[in-house]
Amino acid sequence: MSLARKDRMGERAGRSKRQGRQIPEMGYYLIVTDTEATERCYFDGLRKNLPENIQRKLVLKVVETKTKNLIQKCREMTAYEAQYMIPWIVFDRDEVMDFDQIIEDAEREGIQVGWSNPCFEIWMHAYFGSMSSVQESWNCCHRFGELYEKKTGHRYSKSDESIYNRLREYGDEGKAVTIAQQMYEQCVKNGYTKPSQMCPCTTVYELVKEIRGKEEIRKA
Repeated sequence: MSLARKDRMGERAGRSKRQGRQIPEMGYYLIVTDTEATERCYFDGLRKNLPENIQRKLVLKVVETKTKNLIQKCREMTAYEAQYMIPWIVFDRDEVMDFDQIIEDAEREGIQVGWSNPCFEIWMHAYFGSMSSVQESWNCCHRFGELYEKKTGHRYSKSDESIYNRLREYGDEGKAVTIAQQMYEQCVKNGYTKPSQMCPCTTVYELVKEIRGKEEIRKA
């Protein structure tokens, strides 16, 4: 058998394998983030917190890359499975100069965005009933860390794999979603059109609400 023919057979086998792959009944969420720990720990915790029957039917895959590569990474990973993957990028304003442009480009390509301004901690802050009015990422992290320790009795660490469980135990996820949604709507009402202008604000609540909504649908 010629090498070229072997290559063609390998390609067909690969396509058949992908086509024959079992599609998760409740969705395959690809979450691409630019951090090394925080978002991964949070979303891994969310996945593990779902009922076992939901975990078997819903995939949450968290992938890390550099900020400038967020959209490209989504393209690469959905190239052969775009028909059932639900791509999201999750990142912070922090010091990202082209923050608004990345969001605009992603949405144009059908990639959903869970952005936070100034940082992801502003979303977790909402679990405890409010969103701190801060502009700088370092200050946001500092204030959240103080509040987190006061509420849970544990020091905050970005690499803490128990972060999600503690937020659920000592905070209120439903209230966090409501607070974040109200803050976003208030920013829009105030005439802000760019995410970089909306602070404190986050759209991570949309992703969490969507995933948790699958659980409620299943119960119904």
